[in-house]
Amino acid sequence: MTRYTKDPDAIARLSPEEFYVTQESGTERPGTGKLLNNKDPGIYVDIVSGEPLFASADKYESGCGWPSFTKAIVPANVTEIEDRTLGMIRVEVRSAHGDSHLGHVFPDGPRDRGGMRYCINSASLRFVHRDDMEAEGYADYLDQVEDIA
Repeated sequence: MTRYTKDPDAIARLSPEEFYVTQESGTERPGTGKLLNNKDPGIYVDIVSGEPLFASADKYESGCGWPSFTKAIVPANVTEIEDRTLGMIRVEVRSAHGDSHLGHVFPDGPRDRGGMRYCINSASLRFVHRDDMEAEGYADYLDQVEDIA
């Protein structure tokens, strides 16, 4: 079983924006994330710990300006914390092992897919293409990724 941890070497390699988002609970500007329009099959992992977070099969276009997912690929890898910043009540989403700030979750997602919208910063994620999943140790999640057309 793979162990995921908050990796100091990975933190040292983060860009200023990735550091701001993951370590200082920041938010990238809407519409600017490198993974917003990614439609390739694969999984999204924490940029710091590598823990699997979301599958491409659960990604959808919500129109919010950030990558959106209907559920976590491994619910235990995502923690939800009440967030009362900015004068509102929201639910912050963090990676369980890397403790990276990912974004927020809202109950306004597609009803036919569970009704949740995980609104996630691209800067907190690394995408692993389906073709690379086995080599990178993520073969256990291939059944949660759509087939390549």
